[in-house]
Amino acid sequence: MKALLPVKCKDSLKEDAISIPDTLKEWPVSSIAFGTLQYSCKPTYHTGGTLYVSKKIYEELMLPYEGKIHLFIHEDVLHLGPLIGIFTAGFTNSIVRPIGERTLFFSKLLATEKKVGAYVFLFGANHINWEDGTMEGYMFSDEGWCRKTVPFPHVVYDRLPNRRTEKHKLLSETREKIQKDYAIPWFNPGFFNKWDIHQKLMIEESMVPYLPETSNKVTIEKMEEYLAHYPFIYVKPMNGSLGLGVYKIIYDREKGLYYVRFKNAELQNKLMRFSSLETLLGTVMKNKDLSGYIIQQGIPLLKKNDSQVDFRVHTNKDENGRWMVSAMAAKLSGKGSVTTHMNSGGVVKTLSELFPDEVDHADVTQKLTQASLLISESIDTHLPGFIGEIGFDFGMDKEKRVWLFEANSKPGRSIFYHPKLRNEDILTRKLSIEYAVYLTEKSIQYPDGIFS
Repeated sequence: MKALLPVKCKDSLKEDAISIPDTLKEWPVSSIAFGTLQYSCKPTYHTGGTLYVSKKIYEELMLPYEGKIHLFIHEDVLHLGPLIGIFTAGFTNSIVRPIGERTLFFSKLLATEKKVGAYVFLFGANHINWEDGTMEGYMFSDEGWCRKTVPFPHVVYDRLPNRRTEKHKLLSETREKIQKDYAIPWFNPGFFNKWDIHQKLMIEESMVPYLPETSNKVTIEKMEEYLAHYPFIYVKPMNGSLGLGVYKIIYDREKGLYYVRFKNAELQNKLMRFSSLETLLGTVMKNKDLSGYIIQQGIPLLKKNDSQVDFRVHTNKDENGRWMVSAMAAKLSGKGSVTTHMNSGGVVKTLSELFPDEVDHADVTQKLTQASLLISESIDTHLPGFIGEIGFDFGMDKEKRVWLFEANSKPGRSIFYHPKLRNEDILTRKLSIEYAVYLTEKSIQYPDGIFS
């Protein structure tokens, strides 16, 4: 049983008493739980729509504040929640900006808790008190940030900022301990590896049409082979992000010259010319370990106003654990840029801005929606753990065929700077919390984790 009700502390109740709306009378209750804490209780019933708990139970359960939250009744236990811990790194000593430059993002994310009916807090590996089973979490309210002691959560949402941080020994050990020793669902663990995703998708015949030809053997022979078939190729890091480390290589058959576009260490867009691939690799990729790169077929993209266009699509799981498209936008490349990223001069447009014709707009939207939902399901099937959101970078050629360039497990949010994507920005945050509600309900129903 699941319900969404206000929960309040009532001083007049006896120490072990709770007062439940009589609409829930058919489900017996003998104890009450919050996070990993559970206490015996004696229920009474009333005709109102609020759950009242005694002051002692309110304090013992470490409820952060009175509010409207979910109630789950399972095997005579009334669970309050969900209590969602967002795991990250990079905390500062400032209560005003506890997570530095990312404080604004997290304040927006935590501000959605009341819309969904949940308690959400931010924590890092050093905020865990393993001995007494509590955490010193950062919570956000109308008054700003504050620290509160809370029990271990029902669910953890992984928002580690980058791959380097994720590999830190303390952080990986923390994740493993919470998952294995406490059977707490941990969603969105790990950054995707481009080659790994490509291989897993290639298993399914329905995925193959979306995938550019790709190889993890970055050799001169393989590059020559690709350039004989395609107008240009990309050389990309398997674990890259933000378009960093991407090289676009073009072969001019008439002149016998190779051109390469890339972003240098100063983040400037560069174009260089070489007489051979050996010289090109020896110059622009001289000290790079090519075993960490892939070669990918170049796709001549749809163009608007002389700029190449690709698309960012966000998918999220909803409160029923089903995939849905939560945001969609077009990105136009900056001058001389190898990618459409905003840090390379790219511009974000809504699909209606780019395709004012209703038929065109509907066609592009339908194709991107179909591709993103099919690929989300496939990735979810083939990768371990709980995945709650994916950010896709798609290309579309002149025939409007959709191509998958990249899938991101922790998608950036630069497209949401566009003023007309504000609702999508809110929706993507809300859905992350709603998916945590779903995982909470399932973990209560299957405490041994058999639903994973």
